[in-house]
Amino acid sequence: MYKESISRGLRKGISTTWELTKVIVPVYFFVTFLKYTPILNWISDFFTPVMKIFGLPGEASLPLVLGNMLNLYAGIGAIAGLNLKAKQITIIAFMLSFSHSLFMETAVVKKTGMNVFIVLACRFSLAIISGIVLNLVL
Repeated sequence: MYKESISRGLRKGISTTWELTKVIVPVYFFVTFLKYTPILNWISDFFTPVMKIFGLPGEASLPLVLGNMLNLYAGIGAIAGLNLKAKQITIIAFMLSFSHSLFMETAVVKKTGMNVFIVLACRFSLAIISGIVLNLVL
């Protein structure tokens, strides 16, 4: 009985690790590649004015965009590829906890009959407010 539970848990753990690895590793390499090209500097320069509100560098927009558009694990992979401080990672993590996987989760919200606009407005508002507040208190 215990052997079966351990075996099943081990198989599920390996399967989950593989699924996460398929997202996180390619995004990590993509972001690392961008660091060695002028593209990341362009992205950083473009988003720096907005990201300052949250106490984040411009390149921190990358994990926020990837986390919101793709999924949370893409955001994590992007964070791992950047040289961010603990405070900055915490702010991004909190923001993504409120708004992530927007395309997929918006489809789910729509099927439940909830007002998509209200749900998205709440999620974005909470992400923005949490980013601003954490920047001030951390």
